[in-house]
Amino acid sequence: MLKDLRVWVGVVMLFTGVSVKAQRIVYSEPERDDSRRMNFEIIGKFGSNFLIYKNNRNRDFIAVYDNDMKQIGKVEMDYIPDDRLINVDFFPYTDYTYVIYQYQRKNVVYCMSATIDAFGKKVGEPVTLDTTHIGFAANNKLYSTISSEDKSKIVVFKINSRNKENYIVTTVLFNDKLELIKRSVMRMAMEERNDYLDQFYVDNDGDIVFAKFKRSNNDNIENVSLVVKPALSDSLIGRNLDLGKNLLDEIHIKVDNYNKRYFLTSFYYKQRRGNIDGFYFYVWDKASAQPIMQNILTFSEELRKEAKGDANIKMAFNDYFIKNVIIKRDGGFIIGSEAYYTTSRYNSWNRWDYMYGSPFMSPYDYYYYSPYYSSMWWRNNNFRNNQAVRSHADNIVILSFANDGKLEWSNVISKDQFDDDGDFRVSYQLVNTGGQLHFLFNQQEKRMLLLNDYSVVPDGQINRNPTLKNLDKGYEFMPKYGKQVSSKQIIIPCIYRNYICFAKIDYN
Repeated sequence: MLKDLRVWVGVVMLFTGVSVKAQRIVYSEPERDDSRRMNFEIIGKFGSNFLIYKNNRNRDFIAVYDNDMKQIGKVEMDYIPDDRLINVDFFPYTDYTYVIYQYQRKNVVYCMSATIDAFGKKVGEPVTLDTTHIGFAANNKLYSTISSEDKSKIVVFKINSRNKENYIVTTVLFNDKLELIKRSVMRMAMEERNDYLDQFYVDNDGDIVFAKFKRSNNDNIENVSLVVKPALSDSLIGRNLDLGKNLLDEIHIKVDNYNKRYFLTSFYYKQRRGNIDGFYFYVWDKASAQPIMQNILTFSEELRKEAKGDANIKMAFNDYFIKNVIIKRDGGFIIGSEAYYTTSRYNSWNRWDYMYGSPFMSPYDYYYYSPYYSSMWWRNNNFRNNQAVRSHADNIVILSFANDGKLEWSNVISKDQFDDDGDFRVSYQLVNTGGQLHFLFNQQEKRMLLLNDYSVVPDGQINRNPTLKNLDKGYEFMPKYGKQVSSKQIIIPCIYRNYICFAKIDYN
């Protein structure tokens, strides 16, 4: 599941509100098998129950928790084969969840779906969504699955890149009952080393959108096309973006379902491997089939001074990555970015080290160069053997823009995080409570890591909320792997005495 780091933000209208304080935190009891090496994913809330997927020693379970985070059930997923399981994703609805998984048996990779209820129990029998014949053992994802914002559409797709100059893109579109709407097989001309495909998204109409771009030698992006695959069509429609002499960084696309638009943004550069100069914006309108905005915003000296941390002003944003894009109902948008880098006694990390190219360079690989690609612990569990590497996550910059791309306000949350045992305790999680945006992250205070809560109101003012109640000693939070499960609730995994447990935070 996604990437854009996978926080629930939706299409929102921010309303003026009073300060909201966290009411309480309740913790689950760690089980004996729930070690730090356990794979897991927070699925969601169903009635008064919370479901969490756990994988231990090639056995798959659904753990069921009540409102006090007491485990009231644990169901083994015996319908998932444990010998050749490649991937599993979850698509939660009001009172049930689709479990979409893929595995290999002999020379066939199966993409399957099972339905589980609010107690984690299987409903009916698994169904086959698609199959692929291959001649080798597939260790990485062959299929990828995405869903629309309103969950009315689900797309399973695969990309065959065996011919580096001519990719074969297969998409299978389903409705929310997993009834087939359209299966399409399309060819896309590529250049072997220069052309790449970006993340795929599907809107509420079932139209698929992604970016095709040119990047040479782990360098800046030179050419970009916005590619749309209409729901009932078997063709791909590309629209070239006019970048002028500017170069782009990592591309982010956000579907604006309310206004039926596609929003694309990126940091931009004026020269190859230069300093980040600002944002590039592009908005495609579905109704008129025309771009309605295409411009750039250059960062001011004042903003650079606030954001720079220890960098000089010209290099202020060189360690920043876009982490959140929120679309407002009036077509305006909010962008959240964070400084991320690593250091060691041998060398320092820079953003070019992550540029491995497209997530679809191979039909059996699915990776992305941003450190925020996956919010799933089991896809990103990176305890390091080299203890000399230190991960850093510093200031957060939040900017709000009008629907014409003009800056309304900006603000900076100052922080200084580091971790020598990986990067699972650094960075932040966003909680959108409607009237405010809450940024949750750890800070070192008196030799302890304490979970901090900063909120941003619609006019851009930042408030540091009082220390969260019931912060027990010994719990180390992993905020970036948390998931908002309702309008006022979030579940965050924790480490307690070398075991993984889960904390639920309730807001008023």
